[in-house]
Amino acid sequence: MNRRIGFIGCGNMAQAMIMGIVGSNIIAADNIMVSNPSEEKLNFIKDKCKVHITTDNKEVAVNSDILVLAVKPNKYSEVIDEIKDEITSKTIIVTIAAGISLDKIKLMFKKEVKVVRTMPNTPALVGEAMTALCYSEESVSEDEVKVVRKILESFGKTEVIDEKLMDAITGLSGSSPAYVYMFIEAMADGAVLQGMPREKAYKIAAQSVLGAAKMVLETGKHPGKLKDEVCSPGGTTIEAVYTLEKNNFRAAVMEAVDKCTEKSKEMSRK
Repeated sequence: MNRRIGFIGCGNMAQAMIMGIVGSNIIAADNIMVSNPSEEKLNFIKDKCKVHITTDNKEVAVNSDILVLAVKPNKYSEVIDEIKDEITSKTIIVTIAAGISLDKIKLMFKKEVKVVRTMPNTPALVGEAMTALCYSEESVSEDEVKVVRKILESFGKTEVIDEKLMDAITGLSGSSPAYVYMFIEAMADGAVLQGMPREKAYKIAAQSVLGAAKMVLETGKHPGKLKDEVCSPGGTTIEAVYTLEKNNFRAAVMEAVDKCTEKSKEMSRK
């Protein structure tokens, strides 16, 4: 793809996206520019991916067809104020911050801009991100959305959703890798308690989660149906499921997604 893509910000999410893009060869490293105040982070991504780096946000804005704003939500106003005069009518702005709406972005730029709002997650680093997106239909064409999706799909899967669901996406996929890591760690701890070496326990737990997720995606079966198929009458699995239910496992997960979503909504009101 002959597009120049810029990243303002080089935190964990930006690094995961850049590594995913470069690893897929969809955009040449020579067409990627990254800015950040930290030269340590810039040197890391340059050594890792051979991209162009700078501490000047304006330089990235001027040299990008697609510009990813990969800074914390509380930095958006400051960064946009710095680069707004460098953005052309053709520049596609991609946001990845929780709680920053399309309308809020336009108000910050003080002009009509092409905005695609996204919520990726860190499995981009291994080509398995889940990215939800919405966009400004009056300014972003279907072809431009396809270009952005092609880039995002170089490191995972995408789903276009209504903007009103973006806060829920933060709780469901944006933050959920953390929940899954906790689950894997807890399962491994249980095996370590029974005498299994920790390294083996982590590997076995992680592969089990990966395989179970793949079953949901590839069989098309309801997760409850797949669960039932593992639970033999009077067997070991139903004993474990009973213990999880008794300790409010599903309610705890639902509440985690709910609280995360509410936090995202709270941030959007500020």
